[in-house]
Amino acid sequence: MTGAGKKAVDVAFKAGKSIDWDGMAKLIVSEEARKEFATLRRAFDEVNNALQTKFSLEPEPIDWEYYRKGIGSRLVDMYKEAYDSIEIPKYVDTVTPQYKPKFEALLVELKEAEEQSLKESERLEKEIAEVQELKRKISTMTADEYFEKHPEVKKKFDDEIRNDYWGY
Repeated sequence: MTGAGKKAVDVAFKAGKSIDWDGMAKLIVSEEARKEFATLRRAFDEVNNALQTKFSLEPEPIDWEYYRKGIGSRLVDMYKEAYDSIEIPKYVDTVTPQYKPKFEALLVELKEAEEQSLKESERLEKEIAEVQELKRKISTMTADEYFEKHPEVKKKFDDEIRNDYWGY
């Protein structure tokens, strides 16, 4: 295998090892997302397996003597000479340097979005807890207790009473 091919296989193998599939699966909430995630993981595993098996194997050397006996040495020598003259160019990666800064910028943006999402989740959790507490207490709560927690509602009612607006 050529050096570039071997390097690609090594990188794919390491990437497969470093992905926390179980950790990501725990974050998924909808059934549709779970199906898509399973499809993504299966596709990744298939590609990784193909890289591990197909591209990591060295080709078997050609037994030129076997063909000389069956076909004749002149034709085999001609093919051997043509085979030996083939030069496979080394792969030079020109794409990664172009996209690496873009990828790094996306990672920064992702971290910021993650932080905002966590803050919003925290805020929503508090709001849910408040609503659940209100739901438990609403049957025994007085209007004064409610207005104490929600002064904007009290102000609205006071304004309506002051302006003699009774909703009809």
